[in-house]
Amino acid sequence: MKPTGPIPSWFTGDGALTIAGRAAEDWAAGHGTPLFVYDAAIIADRVATLRAAMPAAVEIHYAIKANPYPPLLGVLAPLVGGLDVASAGELATALAVKPAAHISFAGPGKRDSELEAAIRVGATINLESEGEANRALAIADGIGIMPKLAVRVNPSFELKGSGMKMGGRPSPFGVDADRVPALVQRLIAAGADWRGFHIFAGSQALDTAAIIETQRATVQLARELADRAGAEPPLVNLGGGLGVPYFSGDTPVDVAAVGAALGEVLQPGWAYAIELGRWLVAECGVYLTRVVDRKESGGETFLVVDGGLHHQLAATGNFGTVVRRNYPVRLARGGEASETVSIVGPLCTPLDRLADRIAFPRANVGDVIAVFLAGAYGPTASPARFLGHPDAVEVLAGVTHG
Repeated sequence: MKPTGPIPSWFTGDGALTIAGRAAEDWAAGHGTPLFVYDAAIIADRVATLRAAMPAAVEIHYAIKANPYPPLLGVLAPLVGGLDVASAGELATALAVKPAAHISFAGPGKRDSELEAAIRVGATINLESEGEANRALAIADGIGIMPKLAVRVNPSFELKGSGMKMGGRPSPFGVDADRVPALVQRLIAAGADWRGFHIFAGSQALDTAAIIETQRATVQLARELADRAGAEPPLVNLGGGLGVPYFSGDTPVDVAAVGAALGEVLQPGWAYAIELGRWLVAECGVYLTRVVDRKESGGETFLVVDGGLHHQLAATGNFGTVVRRNYPVRLARGGEASETVSIVGPLCTPLDRLADRIAFPRANVGDVIAVFLAGAYGPTASPARFLGHPDAVEVLAGVTHG
């Protein structure tokens, strides 16, 4: 038997599971399964919690790759200072809910058409290389528009304990720190509207002390780069890194401690941003899937459900996880654990496993199972077209918590 991750506090308690004040089984009956339900009130609470913890000089940005569902973005956009995108498609989605002046565009391999689109609307481009800078400047000169250009920095340090390290090594992301000052000077000399630094050392970290240490190093690096370039940045994007507790033994980041420590090291008069995705939206989402078969094989029990890795790749352990561990799951109608089961999807691959040998109540065909922390990296981070199964339905619930 293997443990499951901690169910977010919004959904704990005895009896039948409710989401935004409505029974999970009612959501499933009304919209069908597989189904993602996102609670807007949880999103608002997460933003408010972070805002209260961070110094006033630090804006909150949302990286929409975590979840670009348009109704969810419509709720989130007014609550944050900026949106961060990584493609022309995401740029168009962001422009529907936020002015271009509050949108930044990161990611390696931007096509010329994408650079031009960002320049034309006035979004900030986070440059990933000197070559990308050359192309952006040439495109801007050709269309007669002053480009808004920031420099993404590949720092010499990494975020310790992060699930995905973005610094401290050769990388397709960002310009190596020692080459950044010369590039900044070149951008300014070329007449670009230089918008500052984007320094992202890692993501999905739960070690509060490591996050504090990395943010201090990031602030110091920005100061050193500005001194060497001879220009103060309009904005320093400190990246994200705050993780969420997906697995057994994980504990939440102490964001109050992170904010307090950050306030002690910020450069007076400078503007900063912290760019987060999953920390803001992961807990708001629940993935509901229905049991279509119950079978025994080799002494083990399998619950076969109508959803799986084609909607929730991350929950199956196939989205950057080295060792497969179980997300938090539960039977929607409640009940005491009475057997050991594995929950598997309908796809013809052994990778399609939502839970591996967990303690679970007796579940039968027709029962609804909930997978938590489904608000980030769900449908758009999963191979939805694999084997031609239907897309999952997404719903935004607007009920507020008292």
